Amino acid sequence: MLCFFATDLHGRIDRYEKLWRAAETEMPQAVFLGGDLLPSGTMDFVSSDADSDDFVSGYLAAGFWKLRERLKAKYPQIFLILGNDDRRLEEEAILALAARGLWVYVHNRCCEFSRYQVLGYAFVPPTPFLLKDWERYDVSRYVPPGCVSPEEGLRSVPTPAHAVKFATIQHDLEQLAASVTLERSILLFHTPPHETKLDRVANDGKKVDHVPLDLNVGSIAVRRFIEQHQPLLTLHGHVHESVRLTGDWKDRIGRTRLFGGAHDGTELALVRFDPENLDAATRELL
Repeated sequence: MLCFFATDLHGRIDRYEKLWRAAETEMPQAVFLGGDLLPSGTMDFVSSDADSDDFVSGYLAAGFWKLRERLKAKYPQIFLILGNDDRRLEEEAILALAARGLWVYVHNRCCEFSRYQVLGYAFVPPTPFLLKDWERYDVSRYVPPGCVSPEEGLRSVPTPAHAVKFATIQHDLEQLAASVTLERSILLFHTPPHETKLDRVANDGKKVDHVPLDLNVGSIAVRRFIEQHQPLLTLHGHVHESVRLTGDWKDRIGRTRLFGGAHDGTELALVRFDPENLDAATRELL
């Protein structure tokens, strides 16, 4: 059972064209897209030249409709979430196309795929970036050095002040898994878990007000969640340089396999895997 995983495409047309060509040639049964799929949401606030307004319902939808027409019954199930560089304003268009069967939007949802369950979660812990649509406090209201609080920054949609101030990734995940058994589940996260090979950033020697910046920026809540529930596989993006710094795109927490799809080069990083044989998974730069 061939599956693709790609993440952090950031609206790059060349990356999408490579993904669609690979899907048309290899005909995977599923494609997992792990967030940061659109042109920079932050740029929409600061530049009049931003070009993401019609990206979802225009370019992105057209590309997947064309793939569906070509593959017909072989069209894969597309599971996707958004990421911290995607405006939540685009969620409405994503959901409208999901309702038409083009893809499955899995943020904060549980869906069926063959004999597996697919769950998705888009939020990340506080970052230095200004767009806060997809940021939450992690396990407490702690903000790491050099980061901007979720209570500050910019949002593309109104968010209740209480949710901004008190919501946490930890609580969200408890709710998401409250009535689900996860041993045969595939979880699509944007953030990686804390202190793994997938969340290492290039902050070596950097300080803010004499306080060293964290070298690992993944979610503590996500790590605890994996430790507790031991899903089959988790898929992660967000930290582009982690593979270059650690030398590995895979990790493990207990029985759970972790695959990273983020990449800090110009290529598309495409992970291929079979849920029945995760040892054979590969990652190729296209």
